[in-house]
Amino acid sequence: MSCDSDAEQRLREKLRKIEALFAGAATEGEKAAAGAAAERIRQQFAETSRREASEDFKFSIHDPWSRQLFTALCRRYGIRPFRYRRMHSQSVLVHAPASFVNRVLLPEFDELSAALSAHLLEITNRIIREEVFATTEEAEEIAEPAQLR
Repeated sequence: MSCDSDAEQRLREKLRKIEALFAGAATEGEKAAAGAAAERIRQQFAETSRREASEDFKFSIHDPWSRQLFTALCRRYGIRPFRYRRMHSQSVLVHAPASFVNRVLLPEFDELSAALSAHLLEITNRIIREEVFATTEEAEEIAEPAQLR
């Protein structure tokens, strides 16, 4: 198995563990069952929807990768992401109970997004180092020139 495949497998496992955490998995077996975790979260959403009125939430997610992750996560749990005509493409609205959005959807999205961003940064840095230039550091900071009077 290649280094890239190993890194991808580690990322996939990390994403499964994040979902299991938000599904309230209690045992190692439950934590390992990603499909069961998603089903438990869908059940949490259904139960919360019966107990609590849904509200509209508007999210502005500028990064297309994060927006794609957010909409996929919503759909996975039975929430329909949408936007009205003429809204910016970075706008995503959902209609869901506030407690589910605040305790499950957003925290899980933040964790998943951080894991994916770290993985993408690692891949990007490696490719730039190997194919463009060995140093991928930010631009050097220097003192500003003296101001003329």
